[in-house]
Amino acid sequence: MTTLRGNLQSISLMDVVQLLNVNRKTGKLLVNQAKLSGVLYVLNGDVVHAEIGSTLGESGAFEILEWDKGEFEFVSTKFKAPTTIRRSVPDLLMEAARTADSRKHLRGIFPSLQVVPWPRLQEPALTQGLRIFQEDRRCLPFLDGYRTFQEVVQASGQSEVSVLQACAQLKEAHRLTILEPDVVLQATALKGTLFRKADHIELGRAAEARWQGVGPYGQVANVRLVWPEGVSVEPVRFNRAMDDRSVGIPKELMQSWGLTEGNSITVRPAP
Repeated sequence: MTTLRGNLQSISLMDVVQLLNVNRKTGKLLVNQAKLSGVLYVLNGDVVHAEIGSTLGESGAFEILEWDKGEFEFVSTKFKAPTTIRRSVPDLLMEAARTADSRKHLRGIFPSLQVVPWPRLQEPALTQGLRIFQEDRRCLPFLDGYRTFQEVVQASGQSEVSVLQACAQLKEAHRLTILEPDVVLQATALKGTLFRKADHIELGRAAEARWQGVGPYGQVANVRLVWPEGVSVEPVRFNRAMDDRSVGIPKELMQSWGLTEGNSITVRPAP
């Protein structure tokens, strides 16, 4: 049953968590902010697990505890959840505050998580002479020049702060470049003919010129397509006859993806 609910503009989540801790409550603290939702699992007053999308444990708790807008509701109930957080509540809240400060500083260096970090060197030269924490180093294999910061976070399982800390050191040492390869194009049906099989994506020469010789991109053979309902990696060909504002997609794929002519698609090179 619901025992507590409110608005984050009236009371902070940290105050709510402290209140639950003092009263040794057990249940789920459900938090909503705009289109985001997260859950803190509380057992006898201690936060033992957190979930926000694919981000779990302490990283999820730190992200949720930063929210200062939205609504919360505590539901007093038994639950089944893994124990991914073992800090005391005072320690968790102190670390959450420190992480929030770090995230704010790092977001000043990297304002967008939708850009692509590209290391200009390979290991061991990449990190030689740099004091990068072992935990932060775990994201390095995922910095391939194709994934955005957000995708590196998801693929590596590391926190946003951990990934950005490592990249900030590399950037300061002039060993990392930020790429913005995304182009937003309009979907158009690509029909197969006697001389052209509809088994690939087609783009105009402008996209090829934009990517050629940038970062790790040489001869681009595949592209990553992103639209609101999905993501796909497909082989690509560049066609002089293709409108540079459009991306040609086989009609069969458009139908299976639920796309129609004119839908906006974000496109960038893929390995």
